[in-house]
Formats: sequence, structure tokens, C-alpha cells
Amino acid sequence: MKKICQTCMHHCALLPGQKGICRARKNENGSIVCENYGQVTSLALDPIEKKPLKMFHPGSMILSVGSYGCNMRCPFCQNYEISMADRIESEAVYLSPLELAEQAAKCRSMGNIGAAFTYNEPLVGWEYVRDAAKLVKEAGMKNVLVTNGTAELWVLEEILPYTDAMNIDLKGVTESYYEKLGGSFGQVKAFISRAAKDCHVELTTLIVPGENDREDEMEEEARWIASISGHIPLHVTRFFPRYHMTDRGPTDTGLVRRLARTAGKYLKNVFVGNC
Repeated sequence: MKKICQTCMHHCALLPGQKGICRARKNENGSIVCENYGQVTSLALDPIEKKPLKMFHPGSMILSVGSYGCNMRCPFCQNYEISMADRIESEAVYLSPLELAEQAAKCRSMGNIGAAFTYNEPLVGWEYVRDAAKLVKEAGMKNVLVTNGTAELWVLEEILPYTDAMNIDLKGVTESYYEKLGGSFGQVKAFISRAAKDCHVELTTLIVPGENDREDEMEEEARWIASISGHIPLHVTRFFPRYHMTDRGPTDTGLVRRLARTAGKYLKNVFVGNC
């Protein structure tokens, strides 16, 4: 009998033993379970600016953890080796929520302020994010989420009490572009709007040549962000050929800066990335 996963917009109807589009959630004996729970593919102490977060504890370090799986299919993915992988392909190792919190605490002497859930799409395994973030919070440290924002709002409510900051990808401002990437513009808009009420939020838009590099689209995007708050930081970032998108060169740096200036007409904090 099929069971529907309610975590994101796909609402995958899964037969027993079948995995969802994200490759991280499955129907196990009639229940949807998080197969990647605690399965860690990457663990590193990073500068907070790499998340990227420019206006949340600048100059600090954060213990960054990633698993495998993603519910989108961006052809330019920078971390496709893990985001597009399943449990076998990822060669993950188990790290319990308590062990992650303990690792974060051990790194305090190196300037660590907490844990960042990143690298793959962390919310395909939101249960681990919630459980680990709660323990990190109890240890007096901070939690950061780096996400594509395409999770249902009830998932966001599960993690918001333990989350101090987020960087959310805003791929563009058209539903057609999001559909091309396997996502939902409506869902990410609702996610950003809700998260910004109770959390420090920064946004990132990767400028892909020929896809979302029009000035009128950036103007529309910046206007929409400003309707929530003109103080939300926006990172306008340069594309480099990667994964399935090697048919074009990197984004022109002049274009990236021009689009950042366009966004700056509406937003007080606009940053250029990868230039």
C-alpha cells in the first residue's frame, strides 16, 4: 500500500521499500521514515561567511554537517556527489545528535559558535536537524540552516524553535524556472516569509547565464524581498560550470555586480559572491 510523504511539495506516493525523489525518505513497513537520519557525509569547521552569512556573528566559525539527498534537481549543483546520492553511493557514517552536539562543543576553543546543517538539502532529513539542533541549543550554542526552502511549513515549525539563522536559496522569481529545477516558487516564498518572522534570514541567488540573469527579474525579486523586510541580506552570486551544466562559461562579473546594484535599490544589504 502506498504512503504519501508530506515533507515537501512532491508529496511522493511510495510503495513499501520505495524511496522518494530526495533519495533520503522511504516507505518502511507502511511508515515514512528518514533513512538518512544521522548519516553524515561531510563534517568541517567553516568560517560563518562560507554559509554564506554576512550579518550573523561575522568572524566566527561554525561546525558544518551534511548528509545525502535533495528534493530538487539543479543541473548546476555544486555538491551533487552527495546531494544526488543515496545511502550506498554517499558512503556516509553515522553520527548521533548527541555526538554532533559534543563535537560542536569541543570546537568552541577554535571559535566555533555551534552547528550548521548544510552541503546537501538538510530538510529531507529534518528529524535529525531538529533533534541535533535541540541538543546544540541546550549546550548554549547556535544553529544555522542552509536550505533551498522547499519544505512544507509544518516542517519549518518543527525546527524554528532551535534555529538561529538561515541562508535560503532563492533560485529566481518565476514558477517556470523553479519547475525546471524540480522545485516550487510558491513554497519557497511561503517558507522565506515565515522564517523571517522568527529567525535571522539571508538569501542567496545564483545568477546563471541565460536562465535568471535579466535585470527586470532581479528588480522583481528585490521588490518582493523588500515587501517582507528591506533589511534581509541578499547574496548575488556568480555561477561556475558544474555537474550537468557545463555548456556555458561563468557569469560575467560585471553582470553580477550590475544585478547587485539593481537589488540595492530596494534592499539595504546586498553582497556579491564568487567574484
